[in-house]
Amino acid sequence: MRKRRTRQHVIANLSFNHLEWYVLNCGFSIEPTNHDYVIDENIYTYNDNCEIQDGFIHVQLKASDNFKYLKREPFVSFSVEKAHLDNWLSEPIPVILVLYDPEKHRAYWSYLQRHLKHIEGFSLDKVKKRYSIRVPTEQVINKEAIRKFAEFKNRILNQLNGVIDHG
Repeated sequence: MRKRRTRQHVIANLSFNHLEWYVLNCGFSIEPTNHDYVIDENIYTYNDNCEIQDGFIHVQLKASDNFKYLKREPFVSFSVEKAHLDNWLSEPIPVILVLYDPEKHRAYWSYLQRHLKHIEGFSLDKVKKRYSIRVPTEQVINKEAIRKFAEFKNRILNQLNGVIDHG
């Protein structure tokens, strides 16, 4: 019996294709990382002269046929491991979580560091093994979202301007 392509393989590819389409239509590029530890893709941005800009945006893609949509609130709930949170929160550049729903052909996003910072009382020390992140269903992946990710990245790089010493 030969190795089979699972449904999870198919929807993982669909999630990348969905995100890639919007990234490319913004004039940016996206590249899968070599090793999937906690980051799946990096988005590279370019200025109006098509010159590459400094930095990049980390993306963690998750695709599922069974996301938990909250009934009373416009959110998708997704459980992540504490170890992933620890890695994401230690990143100086933006980490964007993208949840792709193949049935709806729609993806939702959350800027993880910002999202977790704004949760009252959130502390990584209080998390046991997993933590449920609530991603607003109004935060849909589209060209405007991709451009917003570039703004997030540029804002962080501007904060670092003059601080880095490779010395």
